[in-house]
Amino acid sequence: MPEEYNAHGQPVGAPMPGWTPRPLPGPVTLDGRYCRLEPLDAARHAADLFAAYATAPDDRGWTYLAYGPFADEAAFRAHAEAMAASTDPRHFAVIALGTGKAVGTLSLMRQDAANGVVEVGWVTFSPLLQRSPASTEAQFLLMRYAFDTLGCRRYEWKCDSLNGPSRKAALRLGFRFEGIFRQAVVYKGRNRDTAWYSIVDGEWPRLRRAFENWLEPGNFDADGRQHHPLAAFRGA
Repeated sequence: MPEEYNAHGQPVGAPMPGWTPRPLPGPVTLDGRYCRLEPLDAARHAADLFAAYATAPDDRGWTYLAYGPFADEAAFRAHAEAMAASTDPRHFAVIALGTGKAVGTLSLMRQDAANGVVEVGWVTFSPLLQRSPASTEAQFLLMRYAFDTLGCRRYEWKCDSLNGPSRKAALRLGFRFEGIFRQAVVYKGRNRDTAWYSIVDGEWPRLRRAFENWLEPGNFDADGRQHHPLAAFRGA
C-alpha cells in the first residue's frame, strides 16, 4: 500500500473516508449447503453436543481449550447455558443438515465495532464434524457474515502456539500468520504463548470465491472426500 504523508512530511495510514463503526454480531441463522449455524440454545443443543463430543476416543480435543472436558451432561449443559447467555462471545451451534443435530460450536468474540474487527473463537468441533465439508462451510458462513453483512475490515484467529492442528487449520482457511504474543494467557494452570492470524477485507473476495468453488458438490466423491484441496482454488 503506498504511503500517505501529513503536513509535517510524516508517513501516516491510508485515509478511511466515510468510515463508521460496524454493527455487532447478532443472533442470526446462517444457512449453508452442508450445515446451518444458529444461535446456541442449551435447551435445544446441549444434549446433541454432549453426545457428539462423547464420540471422541479420548479427551485430547479439550487440551488447548480454556474449558472442558466435562464429567457429565449436566456439567456440559451448565457450560452451554452460560455460553448461550453471552453476546461477546456470540456463540453459534453448527447443525449438520443430514441429521439435524448439533455437532459443534464456534463464536464471534472480541468484537471491536469501532475498528471493524472480530475474532472467530471457541471453536469446538466434534468428531462428527471434523474433516467434513460442513466443518469448512461452518467457518466460511461465519467469515462471510463478518465481512459481507457486518462489513468488518479484519477477521482474527488466535490459538495456543503449541496447538499444531489449530495453526494448520488457520493457514488452510486462508489466514495469514502475524506472530507470537509471548506469555499472553494463563489457562488451566499453565502458560500460553498465543499465535495470531488474520484475514483482512482486501483478501476476502479471492478467499470467498475459493470457498464457494471448493464447497461445490462436484468437488466431493460419494463419501464426502474432496477431489481438490481448498488451497488449489485459492491459488486459482
